Amino acid sequence: MRSDQTLFEHGRRGREGENAPLAARMRPRTLGEFVGQRHLLGEGRMLERALRDGQPPSMLLWGPPGSGKTTLAQLIAGATKSRFIGVSAVTSGVADLRKAVEEARELRATEDLGTILFIDEVHRFNKAQQDVILPHVENGTVTFIGATTENPSFEVIPALLSRARVLTLQPLTGDELARVIRNALADKERGLGSERASLEPDALAFLQDAASGDARVALNGLELAVEIAQPSPDGAKRVDRALMEEALQRRAPRYDKAGDAHYDTISAFIKSVRASDPDAAVYWLARMLEAGEDPLFIARRIVILAAEDVGMADPMALPVAVAAQQAVHFVGLPEGAIPLAQATVHLAAAPKSNASYMALNRAMAEVREGRQHPVPLHLRNAATGLMRGLGYGKDYKYAHDYKGHFSGQRNLPDEIAGMRFYEPGDQGYEATARERLDALWGKAKAPGGGRAEGGRAGPADGGAARRDADRRDADSGDS
Repeated sequence: MRSDQTLFEHGRRGREGENAPLAARMRPRTLGEFVGQRHLLGEGRMLERALRDGQPPSMLLWGPPGSGKTTLAQLIAGATKSRFIGVSAVTSGVADLRKAVEEARELRATEDLGTILFIDEVHRFNKAQQDVILPHVENGTVTFIGATTENPSFEVIPALLSRARVLTLQPLTGDELARVIRNALADKERGLGSERASLEPDALAFLQDAASGDARVALNGLELAVEIAQPSPDGAKRVDRALMEEALQRRAPRYDKAGDAHYDTISAFIKSVRASDPDAAVYWLARMLEAGEDPLFIARRIVILAAEDVGMADPMALPVAVAAQQAVHFVGLPEGAIPLAQATVHLAAAPKSNASYMALNRAMAEVREGRQHPVPLHLRNAATGLMRGLGYGKDYKYAHDYKGHFSGQRNLPDEIAGMRFYEPGDQGYEATARERLDALWGKAKAPGGGRAEGGRAGPADGGAARRDADRRDADSGDS
């Protein structure tokens, strides 16, 4: 509290605290009361050492809602006897930032007090707004603490990112949530102790699951359940699971279609299908649908999956995926979720091959890095007499004129004859394709055979393919 705060202001804030939600009233006042994040605050950990030395660095607190970002920033200010100035990027602008910096400069000059400038939801500030605080962080006018639920690598300007330590906060564990809940039930000053309330074990377990690591959700749900509970003859309130379910109703999924949850969840979905795990794939599908993800976005990813990860191992995968996309477009939600689930399970259960995708990668590498060789004469279009006179189409062997509809004629330019781009796998239908190509072309073009010396179309780089897939899964660029 600043020394110039009036008694009236103090009294008003006290009354506001009494009327505040339970989650606000139970906000920890000391680091000893803070629950969770032991990887940061445990003895000998980075933040614990910095606070012990009284010199916390500028930092970005990155974590999900309800993990304690704002509280931790306030406690850091208290532990270092610094002034705390809080700014919300949702409601504030450049003028507010400049005013905060001026206050910090004045406090440093008149009272020799340091200032913690806390910016909540810092990812919502644009580049120009983030630039405003940069010189003041650099010269030490303020110690900057930013809170964000989004990946700072994408949402915070590099110059600010390089001057702040990124500390990752984790969702609270079930045991940590239970501790928060029990503290609130026992606290007679700020919590629900005067209500003489208790939770049955299955109600506590349900609340832990529903909160999903968010202390704020847990405390708000607890407060409402106790409020609507009917007291027994002795005045005590007992909350069972049915009452807790009534209080919580349905929580909004933690999902922002423009944020990390969107990219992480679609990545989990894609990787689960690729891993032939239909249970996980359907779970992540349900998570996206429940959160309101665009079903056509999911359908597009399924079509890509069918071609890239199932490929020729199950040639029906792509028609099934395209049919699901058409069905969703035709019927919409909620019924459109059913063909999405069918396609998801089909692809997850199907044999896998990325051979056709890798063949394209090899061919694209050759096209980009090699010479642009002319089309062999026998393959050129011989539509006119002039073309035929120049030898276009000469010696072309029409495959259907030969036994087995196979002429054996080579079709790559002479300069790269013998290069292999497609290497069939041994899963599903592709094993049949492998055997057929082996029989037609012999070992020179059979899987595992050689290639033209010095060519660029060698065996697939599995690591590169995985890295490309990971980037694509994370980008989900058509979102």
